[in-house]
Amino acid sequence: MWERTTAQNWLGDNMRELYEIARDIRNNWKKVSPYAEGYLEAMGTLRNIEDYYFLDPARSIVARFLCNARGFRGEAARRIKKELNDILDSEGVKTNG
Repeated sequence: MWERTTAQNWLGDNMRELYEIARDIRNNWKKVSPYAEGYLEAMGTLRNIEDYYFLDPARSIVARFLCNARGFRGEAARRIKKELNDILDSEGVKTNG
């Protein structure tokens, strides 16, 4: 069994894996911004906020995705962005996403 991360301890057992959130974004954002696409692709390979995509920390990828996801709108977008911001908040990072 894998060990719990700091983010999971803070958010509890209801925290989704980043790749699950990325899949949810793809299902709800039909025309992904080209500026957000690379970050979304990277999120699709990550489990939690403490992972790395090559040399890039997941927290940077998520923060950059949020900065480039201004065109992702609607109820699902608000819910998903809040979830990502909550994950970042657990690690001391805040974006305006």
